[in-house]
Amino acid sequence: MSQNELSQEQKDALRNIPAIGSILESPAGKELSAEFGAGLVAAKLRTMLEQYRKSILSGSVSSITVESISRRAEEDLSRLCNPSSRPVINASGILLHTGIGRAALSDQALAAIEGAGRYTILQTDIDTGNRSLREEQIEWMLRELTGCEAATVVNNNAAATMLVLNTLSAAREAIISRGQLIEIGGAFRMPDVMQMSNAIMREVGTTNRTHLSDYEKAYCEDITGAIIHVHTSNYRVRGFGATPGITELAPLAKRLGVYSVDDLGSGALVNLSEWGLPDEPLVRDSLAAGADIACFSGDKLIGGPQCGIICGKAAIIKKIRKNPFARMFRVCKLTLAALEATLVLWVNNEYRRSIPFYCMLDKSKRQMLDEAAMVVDSLSDLFEIEVGIVESAAYVGSGSIPDETVPSVAVRIELKNGSCNSFSAKLRAAGIFGRISDNAVMLEMITLLPGQAQILADKVRSLFDSSGVIEGEA
Repeated sequence: MSQNELSQEQKDALRNIPAIGSILESPAGKELSAEFGAGLVAAKLRTMLEQYRKSILSGSVSSITVESISRRAEEDLSRLCNPSSRPVINASGILLHTGIGRAALSDQALAAIEGAGRYTILQTDIDTGNRSLREEQIEWMLRELTGCEAATVVNNNAAATMLVLNTLSAAREAIISRGQLIEIGGAFRMPDVMQMSNAIMREVGTTNRTHLSDYEKAYCEDITGAIIHVHTSNYRVRGFGATPGITELAPLAKRLGVYSVDDLGSGALVNLSEWGLPDEPLVRDSLAAGADIACFSGDKLIGGPQCGIICGKAAIIKKIRKNPFARMFRVCKLTLAALEATLVLWVNNEYRRSIPFYCMLDKSKRQMLDEAAMVVDSLSDLFEIEVGIVESAAYVGSGSIPDETVPSVAVRIELKNGSCNSFSAKLRAAGIFGRISDNAVMLEMITLLPGQAQILADKVRSLFDSSGVIEGEA
Protein backbone atom coordinates (compact mmCIF):
# COMPACT_ATOMS: atom_id res chain seq x y z
CA MET A 1 0.00 0.00 0.00
CA SER A 2 1.42 3.36 -1.03
CA GLN A 3 1.51 6.39 1.26
CA ASN A 4 -1.18 8.08 -0.91
CA GLU A 5 -3.62 5.25 -0.29
CA LEU A 6 -3.49 5.65 3.49
CA SER A 7 -6.14 7.54 5.40
CA GLN A 8 -5.16 10.63 7.34
CA GLU A 9 -5.73 8.69 10.56
CA GLN A 10 -3.27 6.01 9.41
CA LYS A 11 -0.70 8.60 8.40
CA ASP A 12 -0.99 10.33 11.78
CA ALA A 13 -0.68 7.02 13.60
CA LEU A 14 2.47 6.10 11.65
CA ARG A 15 4.04 9.50 12.38
CA ASN A 16 3.26 9.12 16.07
CA ILE A 17 5.08 5.78 16.47
CA PRO A 18 7.81 6.51 19.03
CA ALA A 19 11.41 5.84 18.08
CA ILE A 20 13.13 2.95 19.84
CA GLY A 21 15.82 5.30 21.11
CA SER A 22 13.28 7.59 22.75
CA ILE A 23 11.67 4.65 24.49
CA LEU A 24 15.03 3.35 25.73
CA GLU A 25 15.97 6.81 27.03
CA SER A 26 12.64 7.27 28.85
CA PRO A 27 12.45 6.48 32.59
CA ALA A 28 10.36 3.38 31.81
CA GLY A 29 12.84 2.27 29.14
CA LYS A 30 15.80 2.67 31.46
CA GLU A 31 14.06 0.59 34.11
CA LEU A 32 13.39 -2.13 31.53
CA SER A 33 17.03 -2.12 30.39
CA ALA A 34 18.24 -2.35 33.98
CA GLU A 35 15.97 -5.32 34.65
CA PHE A 36 16.19 -7.30 31.41
CA GLY A 37 19.21 -5.93 29.52
CA ALA A 38 19.33 -3.26 26.83
CA GLY A 39 19.83 -5.72 23.96
CA LEU A 40 16.78 -7.80 24.83
CA VAL A 41 14.60 -4.73 25.40
CA ALA A 42 15.64 -3.18 22.08
CA ALA A 43 14.91 -6.42 20.23
CA LYS A 44 11.50 -6.72 21.85
CA LEU A 45 10.63 -3.09 21.06
CA ARG A 46 11.64 -3.54 17.40
CA THR A 47 9.30 -6.51 17.12
CA MET A 48 6.41 -4.77 18.86
CA LEU A 49 6.71 -1.56 16.84
CA GLU A 50 6.89 -3.50 13.57
CA GLN A 51 3.71 -5.39 14.54
CA TYR A 52 2.04 -2.09 15.41
CA ARG A 53 3.12 -0.58 12.08
CA LYS A 54 1.65 -3.55 10.18
CA SER A 55 -1.63 -3.28 12.07
CA ILE A 56 -1.91 0.39 11.08
CA LEU A 57 -1.26 -0.42 7.42
CA SER A 58 -3.96 -3.11 7.56
CA GLY A 59 -6.45 -0.53 8.83
CA SER A 60 -6.43 -1.28 12.55
CA VAL A 61 -5.52 2.02 14.18
CA SER A 62 -5.11 2.30 17.94
CA SER A 63 -3.26 4.68 20.21
CA ILE A 64 0.24 3.89 21.43
CA THR A 65 2.44 5.71 23.93
CA VAL A 66 5.87 5.19 25.39
CA GLU A 67 4.19 4.15 28.63
CA SER A 68 1.81 1.64 27.02
CA ILE A 69 4.45 -0.06 24.89
CA SER A 70 6.88 -0.15 27.83
CA ARG A 71 4.21 -1.79 29.97
CA ARG A 72 3.50 -4.41 27.31
CA ALA A 73 7.22 -5.06 26.80
CA GLU A 74 7.62 -5.58 30.54
CA GLU A 75 4.82 -8.18 30.55
CA ASP A 76 6.34 -10.10 27.64
CA LEU A 77 9.91 -9.97 28.95
CA SER A 78 8.84 -10.98 32.45
CA ARG A 79 7.34 -14.15 31.01
CA LEU A 80 10.49 -14.74 29.00
CA CYS A 81 13.08 -14.05 31.69
CA ASN A 82 11.35 -14.92 34.94
CA PRO A 83 10.76 -18.66 35.37
CA SER A 84 8.15 -18.03 38.07
CA SER A 85 5.98 -16.08 35.62
CA ARG A 86 5.82 -18.81 32.98
CA PRO A 87 3.57 -21.36 34.73
CA VAL A 88 -0.17 -20.82 34.32
CA ILE A 89 -3.22 -22.13 36.16
CA ASN A 90 -5.26 -24.58 34.14
CA ALA A 91 -8.91 -23.92 34.99
CA SER A 92 -10.11 -24.92 31.53
CA GLY A 93 -11.42 -28.36 32.43
CA ILE A 94 -9.13 -29.95 29.83
CA LEU A 95 -6.80 -32.27 31.71
CA LEU A 96 -4.24 -32.64 28.90
CA HIS A 97 -4.36 -29.15 27.39
CA THR A 98 -2.16 -29.03 24.29
CA GLY A 99 -1.98 -25.22 24.29
CA ILE A 100 -0.51 -25.03 27.78
CA GLY A 101 1.77 -28.05 27.83
CA ARG A 102 -0.35 -31.23 27.93
CA ALA A 103 0.50 -33.39 30.95
CA ALA A 104 1.58 -31.58 34.09
CA LEU A 105 4.69 -33.32 35.39
CA SER A 106 4.97 -34.93 38.79
CA ASP A 107 7.09 -33.38 41.52
CA GLN A 108 9.53 -36.24 41.06
CA ALA A 109 9.91 -35.47 37.34
CA LEU A 110 10.46 -31.77 38.06
CA ALA A 111 13.15 -32.62 40.60
CA ALA A 112 14.80 -34.95 38.09
CA ILE A 113 14.92 -32.17 35.49
CA GLU A 114 16.60 -29.84 37.97
CA GLY A 115 19.10 -32.53 38.87
CA ALA A 116 19.96 -33.11 35.21
CA GLY A 117 20.37 -29.43 34.42
CA ARG A 118 24.16 -29.50 34.60
CA TYR A 119 26.58 -32.39 34.26
CA THR A 120 24.79 -35.68 34.76
CA ILE A 121 25.23 -39.39 34.16
CA LEU A 122 23.75 -39.44 30.67
CA GLN A 123 25.51 -42.21 28.77
CA THR A 124 28.51 -43.23 30.81
CA ASP A 125 28.95 -46.53 32.62
CA ILE A 126 29.99 -45.63 36.19
CA ASP A 127 31.96 -48.85 36.69
CA THR A 128 34.00 -48.75 33.49
CA GLY A 129 33.79 -45.10 32.46
CA ASN A 130 32.89 -46.29 28.95
CA ARG A 131 30.05 -44.97 26.81
CA SER A 132 26.70 -46.57 27.67
CA LEU A 133 23.14 -46.56 26.36
CA ARG A 134 21.43 -43.20 26.98
CA GLU A 135 18.06 -44.81 27.72
CA GLU A 136 19.26 -47.86 29.62
CA GLN A 137 17.20 -47.16 32.75
CA ILE A 138 14.14 -46.28 30.70
CA GLU A 139 14.41 -49.45 28.65
CA TRP A 140 14.42 -51.87 31.54
CA MET A 141 11.47 -50.11 33.19
CA LEU A 142 9.51 -50.27 29.93
CA ARG A 143 10.32 -53.96 29.70
CA GLU A 144 8.80 -54.34 33.16
CA LEU A 145 5.72 -52.24 32.35
CA THR A 146 4.91 -53.43 28.82
CA GLY A 147 6.53 -56.84 28.40
CA CYS A 148 8.63 -55.57 25.47
CA GLU A 149 12.06 -56.97 24.68
CA ALA A 150 13.60 -53.53 24.13
CA ALA A 151 12.66 -49.87 23.85
CA THR A 152 13.93 -46.51 22.64
CA VAL A 153 12.74 -42.91 22.89
CA VAL A 154 12.46 -40.07 20.36
CA ASN A 155 11.06 -36.55 20.53
CA ASN A 156 7.39 -37.33 19.80
CA ASN A 157 5.13 -40.07 18.50
CA ALA A 158 4.98 -38.71 14.96
CA ALA A 159 8.77 -38.99 14.84
CA ALA A 160 8.49 -42.49 16.32
CA THR A 161 6.08 -43.56 13.56
CA MET A 162 8.25 -42.09 10.82
CA LEU A 163 11.43 -43.63 12.24
CA VAL A 164 9.83 -47.07 12.55
CA LEU A 165 8.45 -47.02 8.99
CA ASN A 166 11.72 -45.69 7.57
CA THR A 167 13.59 -48.51 9.28
CA LEU A 168 11.19 -51.33 8.43
CA SER A 169 9.49 -50.31 5.20
CA ALA A 170 11.57 -47.71 3.31
CA ALA A 171 10.95 -48.03 -0.46
CA ARG A 172 8.44 -50.79 0.30
CA GLU A 173 4.71 -50.73 0.82
CA ALA A 174 3.18 -50.21 4.24
CA ILE A 175 -0.44 -51.34 4.26
CA ILE A 176 -2.88 -49.15 6.19
CA SER A 177 -6.66 -48.88 6.46
CA ARG A 178 -8.20 -45.78 4.86
CA GLY A 179 -10.09 -45.22 8.09
CA GLN A 180 -6.78 -44.73 9.90
CA LEU A 181 -5.32 -41.98 7.72
CA ILE A 182 -5.75 -39.52 10.54
CA GLU A 183 -4.72 -35.91 10.99
CA ILE A 184 -2.69 -35.81 14.17
CA GLY A 185 -3.17 -32.10 14.80
CA GLY A 186 -1.73 -28.87 13.50
CA ALA A 187 -2.31 -30.22 9.95
CA PHE A 188 0.17 -33.07 10.46
CA ARG A 189 -1.31 -36.05 8.66
CA MET A 190 -0.48 -39.73 8.62
CA PRO A 191 -0.03 -39.83 4.81
CA ASP A 192 2.56 -37.04 5.10
CA VAL A 193 4.40 -38.85 7.89
CA MET A 194 4.44 -42.03 5.80
CA GLN A 195 5.67 -40.15 2.73
CA MET A 196 8.53 -38.59 4.69
CA SER A 197 9.47 -42.03 5.99
CA ASN A 198 9.98 -43.16 2.36
CA ALA A 199 7.49 -45.96 2.90
CA ILE A 200 4.99 -46.45 0.08
CA MET A 201 1.50 -46.04 1.48
CA ARG A 202 -0.89 -48.79 0.35
CA GLU A 203 -4.45 -47.92 1.36
CA VAL A 204 -7.01 -50.67 1.86
CA GLY A 205 -10.68 -50.79 2.81
CA THR A 206 -12.94 -47.80 3.19
CA THR A 207 -13.33 -44.96 5.67
CA ASN A 208 -15.74 -46.90 7.87
CA ARG A 209 -15.00 -50.57 7.16
CA THR A 210 -11.86 -52.54 6.46
CA HIS A 211 -11.66 -56.33 6.46
CA LEU A 212 -8.73 -58.61 7.23
CA SER A 213 -8.97 -59.94 3.71
CA ASP A 214 -8.27 -56.41 2.39
CA TYR A 215 -4.83 -56.53 3.98
CA GLU A 216 -4.15 -60.02 2.69
CA LYS A 217 -5.17 -59.11 -0.88
CA ALA A 218 -2.91 -56.04 -0.79
CA TYR A 219 0.16 -58.09 0.16
CA CYS A 220 2.80 -58.47 -2.53
CA GLU A 221 5.93 -60.53 -2.00
CA ASP A 222 9.12 -58.43 -2.08
CA ILE A 223 7.00 -55.26 -2.24
CA THR A 224 5.15 -55.19 1.09
CA GLY A 225 7.30 -54.20 4.06
CA ALA A 226 4.86 -53.75 6.91
CA ILE A 227 1.27 -53.62 8.06
CA ILE A 228 0.56 -50.61 10.23
CA HIS A 229 -2.41 -50.22 12.55
CA VAL A 230 -3.12 -46.68 13.78
CA HIS A 231 -5.34 -46.11 16.80
CA THR A 232 -7.80 -43.32 15.96
CA SER A 233 -7.59 -41.77 19.40
CA ASN A 234 -8.75 -38.32 18.30
CA TYR A 235 -12.03 -39.31 16.65
CA ARG A 236 -14.66 -42.06 16.63
CA VAL A 237 -16.56 -43.79 13.83
CA ARG A 238 -20.08 -44.63 14.99
CA GLY A 239 -22.64 -46.83 13.32
CA PHE A 240 -21.70 -49.17 10.48
CA GLY A 241 -17.96 -49.37 10.99
CA ALA A 242 -15.30 -51.95 11.77
CA THR A 243 -11.63 -52.61 11.18
CA PRO A 244 -9.28 -55.37 12.31
CA GLY A 245 -7.27 -54.70 15.44
CA ILE A 246 -3.67 -55.61 16.10
CA THR A 247 -4.78 -58.96 17.54
CA GLU A 248 -5.79 -59.95 14.00
CA LEU A 249 -3.19 -58.01 12.05
CA ALA A 250 -0.11 -59.19 13.94
CA PRO A 251 -0.69 -62.91 13.22
CA LEU A 252 -1.45 -62.06 9.58
CA ALA A 253 1.78 -60.06 9.25
CA LYS A 254 3.74 -62.89 10.80
CA ARG A 255 2.20 -65.40 8.38
CA LEU A 256 2.99 -63.15 5.42
CA GLY A 257 6.53 -62.50 6.64
CA VAL A 258 6.21 -58.72 7.09
CA TYR A 259 6.45 -56.43 10.10
CA SER A 260 3.44 -55.42 12.20
CA VAL A 261 3.44 -51.90 13.64
CA ASP A 262 0.89 -50.60 16.14
CA ASP A 263 0.72 -46.80 16.48
CA LEU A 264 -1.18 -46.46 19.75
CA GLY A 265 -1.28 -42.65 19.82
CA SER A 266 -1.80 -41.62 23.43
CA GLY A 267 -0.59 -44.91 24.85
CA ALA A 268 -2.04 -46.46 28.00
CA LEU A 269 -0.51 -48.57 30.74
CA VAL A 270 -3.75 -49.07 32.72
CA ASN A 271 -7.44 -49.34 31.90
CA LEU A 272 -9.33 -46.06 32.14
CA SER A 273 -12.68 -47.72 32.85
CA GLU A 274 -11.82 -47.36 36.54
CA TRP A 275 -12.63 -43.66 36.12
CA GLY A 276 -15.71 -44.23 34.00
CA LEU A 277 -13.90 -43.65 30.71
CA PRO A 278 -13.64 -45.98 27.72
CA ASP A 279 -10.52 -48.09 27.81
CA GLU A 280 -7.70 -47.16 25.46
CA PRO A 281 -5.61 -50.00 23.96
CA LEU A 282 -2.90 -51.07 26.39
CA VAL A 283 0.70 -51.19 25.26
CA ARG A 284 1.19 -54.54 26.99
CA ASP A 285 -1.83 -56.03 25.17
CA SER A 286 -0.56 -54.84 21.79
CA LEU A 287 2.82 -56.50 22.28
CA ALA A 288 1.26 -59.63 23.76
CA ALA A 289 -0.89 -59.88 20.63
CA GLY A 290 2.29 -60.16 18.60
CA ALA A 291 2.96 -56.64 17.34
CA ASP A 292 6.60 -56.34 16.33
CA ILE A 293 6.62 -52.66 17.31
CA ALA A 294 4.28 -50.43 19.33
CA CYS A 295 4.80 -46.68 19.56
CA PHE A 296 3.00 -44.05 21.62
CA SER A 297 3.29 -40.64 23.29
CA GLY A 298 4.97 -40.08 26.63
CA ASP A 299 3.20 -36.82 27.47
CA LYS A 300 -0.43 -37.92 27.42
CA LEU A 301 -1.72 -40.94 29.34
CA ILE A 302 1.79 -41.76 30.56
CA GLY A 303 1.94 -38.34 32.24
CA GLY A 304 5.55 -37.61 31.36
CA PRO A 305 7.44 -35.16 29.13
CA GLN A 306 6.85 -34.82 25.40
CA CYS A 307 8.42 -37.80 23.67
CA GLY A 308 7.65 -40.78 21.50
CA ILE A 309 8.23 -44.21 23.00
CA ILE A 310 9.00 -47.23 20.79
CA CYS A 311 8.69 -50.71 22.29
CA GLY A 312 9.08 -54.07 20.65
CA LYS A 313 11.38 -56.83 19.49
CA ALA A 314 15.03 -56.38 20.47
CA ALA A 315 16.38 -57.02 16.97
CA ILE A 316 14.09 -54.37 15.51
CA ILE A 317 14.90 -51.79 18.20
CA LYS A 318 18.58 -52.40 17.45
CA LYS A 319 17.95 -51.61 13.78
CA ILE A 320 15.97 -48.50 14.72
CA ARG A 321 18.81 -47.22 16.91
CA LYS A 322 21.23 -47.54 13.98
CA ASN A 323 19.01 -45.47 11.68
CA PRO A 324 20.54 -41.97 11.16
CA PHE A 325 17.11 -40.47 11.87
CA ALA A 326 17.33 -41.87 15.40
CA ARG A 327 20.06 -39.39 16.27
CA MET A 328 18.13 -36.54 14.65
CA PHE A 329 15.02 -37.39 16.66
CA ARG A 330 16.64 -38.28 19.97
CA VAL A 331 15.65 -36.48 23.15
CA CYS A 332 17.81 -34.39 25.46
CA LYS A 333 19.00 -35.26 28.95
CA LEU A 334 16.18 -33.26 30.58
CA THR A 335 13.50 -35.27 28.78
CA LEU A 336 15.22 -38.53 29.67
CA ALA A 337 15.44 -37.49 33.32
CA ALA A 338 11.76 -36.55 33.48
CA LEU A 339 10.69 -39.75 31.72
CA GLU A 340 12.83 -41.88 34.02
CA ALA A 341 11.25 -40.30 37.09
CA THR A 342 7.76 -40.76 35.64
CA LEU A 343 8.32 -44.43 34.82
CA VAL A 344 9.63 -45.04 38.36
CA LEU A 345 6.20 -43.95 39.62
CA TRP A 346 4.55 -46.45 37.28
CA VAL A 347 6.83 -49.33 38.27
CA ASN A 348 6.20 -48.55 41.96
CA ASN A 349 2.44 -48.27 41.36
CA GLU A 350 2.47 -44.70 42.69
CA TYR A 351 1.10 -43.01 39.58
CA ARG A 352 -2.36 -42.35 41.09
CA ARG A 353 -1.03 -40.26 43.94
CA SER A 354 1.89 -38.62 42.14
CA ILE A 355 1.15 -38.05 38.44
CA PRO A 356 -1.14 -34.99 38.17
CA PHE A 357 -3.33 -36.40 35.38
CA TYR A 358 -4.39 -39.35 37.54
CA CYS A 359 -4.66 -37.19 40.64
CA MET A 360 -7.16 -35.06 38.71
CA LEU A 361 -9.17 -38.11 37.69
CA ASP A 362 -9.21 -39.18 41.35
CA LYS A 363 -10.28 -35.76 42.62
CA SER A 364 -13.46 -36.09 44.64
CA LYS A 365 -16.55 -33.96 44.18
CA ARG A 366 -16.27 -32.88 47.81
CA GLN A 367 -12.74 -31.59 47.26
CA MET A 368 -13.78 -29.68 44.15
CA LEU A 369 -16.78 -28.16 45.94
CA ASP A 370 -14.54 -27.01 48.81
CA GLU A 371 -12.10 -25.39 46.37
CA ALA A 372 -14.93 -23.72 44.49
CA ALA A 373 -16.41 -22.38 47.74
CA MET A 374 -13.04 -20.87 48.66
CA VAL A 375 -12.85 -19.07 45.32
CA VAL A 376 -16.47 -17.85 45.51
CA ASP A 377 -15.99 -16.55 49.07
CA SER A 378 -12.95 -14.57 47.94
CA LEU A 379 -14.83 -12.92 45.07
CA SER A 380 -18.37 -12.57 46.43
CA ASP A 381 -18.01 -8.88 47.39
CA LEU A 382 -17.04 -7.75 43.87
CA PHE A 383 -20.17 -5.99 42.63
CA GLU A 384 -19.26 -6.13 38.89
CA ILE A 385 -19.66 -9.90 38.79
CA GLU A 386 -21.98 -12.60 40.00
CA VAL A 387 -20.21 -15.76 41.11
CA GLY A 388 -21.62 -19.18 41.82
CA ILE A 389 -20.83 -22.88 41.84
CA VAL A 390 -22.10 -25.25 39.15
CA GLU A 391 -21.57 -28.88 38.26
CA SER A 392 -19.88 -29.29 34.91
CA ALA A 393 -18.00 -31.70 32.67
CA ALA A 394 -14.30 -31.88 31.85
CA TYR A 395 -12.42 -33.48 28.97
CA VAL A 396 -9.22 -35.52 28.82
CA GLY A 397 -7.90 -33.51 25.84
CA SER A 398 -4.88 -33.81 23.50
CA GLY A 399 -6.76 -36.08 21.13
CA SER A 400 -7.38 -38.70 23.83
CA ILE A 401 -10.94 -40.03 24.26
CA PRO A 402 -12.40 -37.06 22.34
CA ASP A 403 -16.11 -37.26 23.14
CA GLU A 404 -16.11 -38.54 26.71
CA THR A 405 -16.33 -36.37 29.81
CA VAL A 406 -15.48 -36.63 33.48
CA PRO A 407 -17.48 -34.87 36.22
CA SER A 408 -16.17 -31.52 37.43
CA VAL A 409 -17.21 -28.53 39.50
CA ALA A 410 -16.79 -24.99 38.21
CA VAL A 411 -16.90 -21.45 39.52
CA ARG A 412 -19.23 -19.53 37.21
CA ILE A 413 -18.45 -15.82 36.78
CA GLU A 414 -21.08 -13.71 35.08
CA LEU A 415 -20.16 -10.14 34.21
CA LYS A 416 -22.74 -7.42 34.85
CA ASN A 417 -20.94 -5.23 32.31
CA GLY A 418 -18.27 -6.03 29.75
CA SER A 419 -17.59 -9.04 27.56
CA CYS A 420 -16.54 -12.53 28.51
CA ASN A 421 -13.90 -12.51 25.78
CA SER A 422 -12.28 -9.37 27.18
CA PHE A 423 -12.35 -10.73 30.72
CA SER A 424 -10.92 -14.08 29.57
CA ALA A 425 -8.07 -12.21 27.88
CA LYS A 426 -7.32 -10.45 31.17
CA LEU A 427 -7.39 -13.80 32.95
CA ARG A 428 -4.92 -15.28 30.45
CA ALA A 429 -2.63 -12.27 30.89
CA ALA A 430 -2.74 -13.02 34.62
CA GLY A 431 -1.86 -16.66 33.96
CA ILE A 432 -5.35 -18.21 34.22
CA PHE A 433 -6.90 -20.32 31.47
CA GLY A 434 -10.63 -20.88 31.88
CA ARG A 435 -13.43 -21.29 29.35
CA ILE A 436 -16.57 -19.45 28.25
CA SER A 437 -20.01 -21.06 28.40
CA ASP A 438 -23.51 -19.55 28.28
CA ASN A 439 -22.30 -15.94 28.52
CA ALA A 440 -20.19 -16.65 31.59
CA VAL A 441 -16.57 -17.45 32.38
CA MET A 442 -16.11 -20.91 33.88
CA LEU A 443 -13.17 -21.81 36.10
CA GLU A 444 -12.96 -25.58 36.45
CA MET A 445 -11.73 -27.07 39.71
CA ILE A 446 -10.78 -30.54 38.42
CA THR A 447 -7.69 -29.23 36.62
CA LEU A 448 -6.34 -27.21 39.55
CA LEU A 449 -3.18 -28.55 41.11
CA PRO A 450 -2.90 -28.78 44.92
CA GLY A 451 -2.84 -25.36 46.56
CA GLN A 452 -3.91 -23.47 43.42
CA ALA A 453 -7.47 -22.60 44.45
CA GLN A 454 -6.41 -19.71 46.71
CA ILE A 455 -3.83 -18.54 44.16
CA LEU A 456 -6.56 -18.58 41.52
CA ALA A 457 -8.86 -16.52 43.72
CA ASP A 458 -6.11 -13.99 44.47
CA LYS A 459 -5.19 -13.63 40.80
CA VAL A 460 -8.81 -13.09 39.75
CA ARG A 461 -9.29 -10.54 42.51
CA SER A 462 -6.15 -8.68 41.42
CA LEU A 463 -7.91 -7.82 38.16
CA PHE A 464 -10.26 -5.52 40.07
CA ASP A 465 -9.39 -2.19 41.68
CA SER A 466 -10.20 -1.25 45.26
CA SER A 467 -13.73 -0.18 44.30
CA GLY A 468 -14.49 -3.55 42.73
CA VAL A 469 -14.23 -2.38 39.11
CA ILE A 470 -12.24 -4.38 36.55
CA GLU A 471 -8.89 -2.66 36.09
CA GLY A 472 -8.71 -0.56 32.94
CA GLU A 473 -12.46 -0.59 32.34
CA ALA A 474 -13.64 2.06 34.75
